[in-house]
Amino acid sequence: MKDDKGQSESVESRHLRSCEASLDEWKGGPVVVVIFGGAGDLGKRMLLPTLFTLYREKKLAADSYILGAGRRAMSDEQYRGLVRQSLERFGAEAVERGEIERFCRRVAYLEADVRSDETYTQLCRRIAQISSQGRIKGLIHYLAVPPSLIEPIIEGLFVRGLCTGSLEPKVVVEKPFGSDKASASRLNELILKHFKESQVYRIDHYLGKETVQNILFFRFGNSIFEPLWNRRYIDHVQITVAEDIGIEGRGEFYDAAGVVRDIVQNHIMQLMGFVAMEPPSGFEANLVRDEKVKVFRAIRPMSDEYIDEFMVRGQYGAGMARGEAVCGYREEEKVTSDSNTPTFFAGRFYIDNWRWANVPFYVRTGKRLSRRVTEICVVFKQPPLRLLGRTCDIIEPNCLVLSIQPSEEMSLQLNVKKPGGGNEPYAINMNFDYAKSFEVKSRPAYERLLLDCLKGDLTLFARSDEVEAMWDVVDPVVSRWESAPARDFPNYDAGSDGPKESAALMDAGGRKWRRI
Repeated sequence: MKDDKGQSESVESRHLRSCEASLDEWKGGPVVVVIFGGAGDLGKRMLLPTLFTLYREKKLAADSYILGAGRRAMSDEQYRGLVRQSLERFGAEAVERGEIERFCRRVAYLEADVRSDETYTQLCRRIAQISSQGRIKGLIHYLAVPPSLIEPIIEGLFVRGLCTGSLEPKVVVEKPFGSDKASASRLNELILKHFKESQVYRIDHYLGKETVQNILFFRFGNSIFEPLWNRRYIDHVQITVAEDIGIEGRGEFYDAAGVVRDIVQNHIMQLMGFVAMEPPSGFEANLVRDEKVKVFRAIRPMSDEYIDEFMVRGQYGAGMARGEAVCGYREEEKVTSDSNTPTFFAGRFYIDNWRWANVPFYVRTGKRLSRRVTEICVVFKQPPLRLLGRTCDIIEPNCLVLSIQPSEEMSLQLNVKKPGGGNEPYAINMNFDYAKSFEVKSRPAYERLLLDCLKGDLTLFARSDEVEAMWDVVDPVVSRWESAPARDFPNYDAGSDGPKESAALMDAGGRKWRRI
């Protein structure tokens, strides 16, 4: 479109928000947040500190109430003691005791057997009591519990009318959402039987990270990159989610899940969706999620033969991590001594659509690797004719790197002439660092996601068809590996970069991984 002077101008999406209060300025009404598993590890490490931060910053209304529910027998005052300890140990910064005490006065506890009808009778009574004391406007059920407990909780809430009503209840469900497509479909069916899709917040904490959200702003807010964002100019994409820790005492869960269910099906698929999606017509929840679902449905189906050739699995053995000797996976607590569970994955995916046809997406993730790093690397094609340098010189491809952790930054690698005689090429980086540019500390991912839940913004939460489409991608890999046990486990040392087959996967295409 051109203005009356003949110059190009952008067209505003009809979905663009007006100049309303920004997310940071938003103030909503008071709510009751019921945390099932409120005394558990997630509650103590993440949820309670995050809710306190929102409370301090007046994004969680002062009249709101936090109701922890768990199997452990505790009085309200004992639970408040647990909350104080949680905030002191896991809070982002030191705060005045008075602020903590004011928050704790808005906290209570319910001893709960989630399979007992009496629990939901008591829950109704407590919510009614709280509502009678103030102007409560909303109700959030946060299910920080193992997947096996989701069904009885949903059914219990429904029987006591806690899925509907004037408080407009919402339910937040943690990953893993099912263990395969069939179980995810059953879980979706159960939840959507009692809640509307608009009430359901399937949370993946990766989507709360600033750099992940900034993928969309980077792509669709800068006209210089979007014309290059396709098979004509991009050689391949690398997605790395490397962890230097082991399974951290989660042997029972991890041995049943493995790296594909734990990381690939959710975190990595979401990153791939953001990188590969088409521009939405607006930044509204369903418009963005529609485009991601199209990506997942376009990922090339994989046969057993393809999986055997282009997917790599690994399991860590003993080694050195963080300067200390550590045991192998099979020696971890509550892990079987002959476990076939992979702790490492590398693979090549293709997205068979017009934009990405024949562009490989290389993915790798694993436990007990040499370093903790999560990043997306977009590698551009080399110029069609090599004009500069000597035949012995290495000219690195242009790379755009989006770093998610441990640092949040963006880097664009370019080639320049090295000072001196001749035309010797030299690779340099143009860097953008969140902490340095904005002079702010990185904020916990849960902070953005819980605030979005309070606001009713579903953009960064997975929709039912999105979850099932992601399972469609990884189910064949899980099925193949569970039916054909690995014979070489453990096949990489703790503290290394993974099994040698991972490097060979890239070598076969004439490419190489970025160094972890």
